[in-house]
Amino acid sequence: MTTTMTTETPARVLVVDDDESLLHILARRFTRMGHAVECARDGKAAILALATGTFDVVVSDIAMPGMDGIELLIAIRAVDPDVPIVLMTGAPQVATAARAIEFGAVRYLTKPVPSDQLGGVVAQAVTSGRAARIQRETVALAGHVKTQLVGARTMLEAQFANAIETLWMAYQPIFSWSTKQTYAYEALVRNGEPALASPLALFEAAESLGRVHALGRAIRRVVAAGASSTGCKLFVNLHAHDLSDPELFSPEAPLSRVASQVVLEITEREALDQIPDVQAHVGALRSLGYQIAIDDLGAGYAGLTSVAQLRPDIVKIDMSLVRGVDHDPIKQILVKMMLGVAREMGMVVVAEGIETASERAMLVTLGCDLMQGYLFAKAGRAFPAVTVEGE
Repeated sequence: MTTTMTTETPARVLVVDDDESLLHILARRFTRMGHAVECARDGKAAILALATGTFDVVVSDIAMPGMDGIELLIAIRAVDPDVPIVLMTGAPQVATAARAIEFGAVRYLTKPVPSDQLGGVVAQAVTSGRAARIQRETVALAGHVKTQLVGARTMLEAQFANAIETLWMAYQPIFSWSTKQTYAYEALVRNGEPALASPLALFEAAESLGRVHALGRAIRRVVAAGASSTGCKLFVNLHAHDLSDPELFSPEAPLSRVASQVVLEITEREALDQIPDVQAHVGALRSLGYQIAIDDLGAGYAGLTSVAQLRPDIVKIDMSLVRGVDHDPIKQILVKMMLGVAREMGMVVVAEGIETASERAMLVTLGCDLMQGYLFAKAGRAFPAVTVEGE
């Protein structure tokens, strides 16, 4: 009876025997079983075949001149730990069998081997060999992925360190239309690391590395160093996670020393829910002299809930309501309503993102005085002056 292959794809079998007639008999047997067969007449020829191709199983005689089956087994294991090796002998010995097992032979068979038995042994060896190879490749891949992840993190850490080292602030004015004077400047983070050039990329890197506090401290340190260059208020963006940084509340911190000049504009407000006792934290900041602002009022539910949570001194109307307000009656109604609510709550209002004189004129008509946007000035290093257009 002929045993057929039970694996999903045909197996490649390397048959090694110095007896040419027996070699051909074994080759025919394996071919009838559905295998792809290659023959080698000695150990050296087998090593050459293994060096140039991949096999699912090696079936070898033990007693061969030059390199016997045990020596071949040892040589194969040095370069391929997974390929199953079946050894056959016409003169079985306990010592030889023990060495075969020691060096990883899957079976040690005594000649003559019935076709059914040989076919079953080979089929089982192929299945287990493929499974072992897949497992080894999976482990190697996992190690490669881990190495890549470690490498990527190391690179990100180096980029983040360079961003902190080269960090600087650009300032954009907030202009009072009634007084025609600059009311404040917003400090906008910049850095010299090309991979983290955008503020969004920089803050995402800080979150990924668990370095939000380090970034916040660097920003506040740079702002504090330049605070004496202007007599205006300074709006400084504050990530919600910074509220859990003890340094922020220290009277000796660089920015705390100029707190009366600073408005902390809290960003990433969705993270406020993760900070316990938010109102107590905000109260502590006010006791140091800071004012509190929130931006994007009118952008959605988060903006309104932030007003209730933080009770800010200043709110910024989101640019989505400012853009095109001059020709959109619905936006005009919403802006006017927000201005009225802010007055009732004692909050100062800044409209941001103003780009045209028509937008500015409509905001003035609606009762807005403080404005920020490219119409007045782009952000720059040295506290740029305001250009008033379209009066």
